[in-house]
Amino acid sequence: MAGITTRTEELTGIAPDAIPFDALIARQRPVILKGVARDWPLVQHGLRSPYEAMRYLTSFYQGHPIVGYVGAPEINGRFHYTPEVTGLNFTSERTRLDSFLDRIAAHLEDPQPPSFYIGSTDIDAYLPGLRAENDLKLDHPAFAADAPLVSIWMGNHTIASAHWDMSNNIACCMVGGRRFTLFPPEQIANLYPGPLEPTPGGQVISMVDFAAPDLERFPRFAEAAAAGEVAELEAGDVLLYPALWWHHVEALGAFNAMINYWWNAVPDFMDTPMNTLLHAMLSLRDRPQAEKQSWRALFDYYIFGPADRPIAHLPEAARGALAPLDELRARRLRAMLLNKLNR
Repeated sequence: MAGITTRTEELTGIAPDAIPFDALIARQRPVILKGVARDWPLVQHGLRSPYEAMRYLTSFYQGHPIVGYVGAPEINGRFHYTPEVTGLNFTSERTRLDSFLDRIAAHLEDPQPPSFYIGSTDIDAYLPGLRAENDLKLDHPAFAADAPLVSIWMGNHTIASAHWDMSNNIACCMVGGRRFTLFPPEQIANLYPGPLEPTPGGQVISMVDFAAPDLERFPRFAEAAAAGEVAELEAGDVLLYPALWWHHVEALGAFNAMINYWWNAVPDFMDTPMNTLLHAMLSLRDRPQAEKQSWRALFDYYIFGPADRPIAHLPEAARGALAPLDELRARRLRAMLLNKLNR
């Protein structure tokens, strides 16, 4: 993939009920757990045939409409922008899951089929009962404060261009194969992010076509490629990677399914940092460069440095908004911020 030769580390022989989450989370690096989900019924159905996997999935379906994405054969599964970046190169529709899977099945033998994709879809809401037979046992303390969001992804050969998510991710390859190309967060400038909106799936994506990178237009992509790594997943493999890592995801089979778990080990009362980024565009980005450097020093002190440093020399009663955040302080801080924004 785009000249990237580094392979994500693989761990073998790990029992599904003995995943060393403490060590894996502390690493803050992608890692593949080979075959951890190999015995799941969905994996076994898919190994026998894609049709059998689709029948198994629809046996849990209760009829609620899902959102499906459809692209012309010419996009080759790459859900992205039109050439002028004035719109998206696919359409979306609300439809029945069983009908959408029937359309995929009708093109399984086509050499260049239309592109069919179902993005993050809540399993418990749309396929109740599926997790009872296909699920990781996430009883580790890291998942206690905020239960993971468990979703399923389905389609034929599709490409989700490189993007980042705010949550940590456990991606379980169920049917077909998947190739993740992963980059650490500091590679953002070398991946040439696209517009903040619209986006194909809610997150900013790279403008680089990984299948044929244009290094004249995107010369720094070569640096990203040197820092990237590739995770090749077979059915039953599980990939764990940290929040904010860029990931380019290719579904490689004629029919593919993946179950993933998103989680953040932070309390619900904390706001999303993306709101902070947008507000910084309003308040900081276009100030003189010298002034921005001074603000960087302030942010390093109050935000990016040790959380206890700004309060270490202050009496507890004088710490105010600098004190460790809890639900009450979060409400007060949010009210103060809203009051200032609504001036």
